[in-house]
Amino acid sequence: MSFKKLYIETFGCQMNFSDSEIVVSIMNDTGYEVTGKVQEADIIFINTCSVRENAEQRVWNKLRELKSLKKKNPGLRIGILGCMAERLKKKMFEEEAVDLIAGPDSYRSLPGLISATLQGQKAVNVLLSTQETYAEIDPVRYDSNGVTAFISVMRGCEKFCAYCVVPFTRGRERSRDPATIIDEAGKLFEKGYREVTLLGQNVNSYKWVTENGSVNFAGLLEMVAMVNPGLRIRFATSHPMDLSDELLKTMSGHNNICKSIHLPVQSGSSRILELMNRNYTREWYMARIEAIRKFMPDCTISTDIIAGFCSETEEDHRQTLSLMEWVGYNYAFMFKYSERSNTIAARKYRDDIPDEVKGKRLHEIIDKQRKLSYASNKKDVGKTFEVLVEGFSRKSKHHLSGRNTHNKVIVFPGKDYKPGDYVHVKVTDCTSATLIGEAVE
Repeated sequence: MSFKKLYIETFGCQMNFSDSEIVVSIMNDTGYEVTGKVQEADIIFINTCSVRENAEQRVWNKLRELKSLKKKNPGLRIGILGCMAERLKKKMFEEEAVDLIAGPDSYRSLPGLISATLQGQKAVNVLLSTQETYAEIDPVRYDSNGVTAFISVMRGCEKFCAYCVVPFTRGRERSRDPATIIDEAGKLFEKGYREVTLLGQNVNSYKWVTENGSVNFAGLLEMVAMVNPGLRIRFATSHPMDLSDELLKTMSGHNNICKSIHLPVQSGSSRILELMNRNYTREWYMARIEAIRKFMPDCTISTDIIAGFCSETEEDHRQTLSLMEWVGYNYAFMFKYSERSNTIAARKYRDDIPDEVKGKRLHEIIDKQRKLSYASNKKDVGKTFEVLVEGFSRKSKHHLSGRNTHNKVIVFPGKDYKPGDYVHVKVTDCTSATLIGEAVE
């Protein structure tokens, strides 16, 4: 028996979506093709995330759904990929529906793992690597709009934030050869893509060292920007400790490097930041915000915030709200703290904030951010921006949708334009999530 149809579902962060594109490339090379219909699949991969409890729960729910599918088709194979595969391999194998498990560094072994399942075995490879970057694999953009794409430039993390499982599931930091990144960006532009996002767990700690010298993230960013002035560049995610003035100067010096930075703060309290092992204080973070404003006054800033971390007091929470107000974030990813097993926090601290208190604080954070997002968008009414068209609006086939350099979504009527076009749009109205406008000459 040989598999022909592959169905892959991805949970979690941008890095996981990038990894899924690598997986599809590996599987294509061994005779598999992607289907968008799960009922057609001979093999199903679930690419998992362990960062948040909610993401893990969605994976368990998906596995329960797939059990009935496997009963109808005993030849179906189901594989678990990614961070949950590495972290919860024993528990995963207790699920009768699961046939194979592959961690983030072992995707090259997938064809061999599948062969083992054909012999009636359950197969696993979750070994972490200090070298694997999949640099020479050309990802298959199987679920793409044909305009925007991800490029993974580094893997792993060595920050060891107290709440985070990533260093344990993704391993040590290692960076790709910049030549392979430039080549990938150039090929994407030739295929019609007009925006790339450079990805890494801590993307601005990128560093490629050879006997002839080294390239840091500021250098890499400039190299990618010079591929073509018509190619927009974004990046994610930045750790505040690695956001250098050199990087900010590089961003300000190139029009095609988008003026938007995602800079996770997690908490506005220096006491909580110390417990989180973030290695900066509230004041240090604020100084980085001031540096961004100095080099790029119009740059938008987004963030991640955790509500209800261990021992968080009402005063700690108020400091988070006041920092949000001071920065004026454009948008934020906001979560209740959920303890992850084997993390520093799970070993050292007690998860002592009641869930109802976490929920209340999260609600206040979300409400604050909604007001900040609306205020930020309101300032853009009357302004004109260059928008890269990505596709139709979700609500109307008569309206197009795209983003400006500040990573703000702009919706406008435009039957004469198509995805990949740059269009000047004047903003006429807004919501807290979207700018609304009209194309201008």
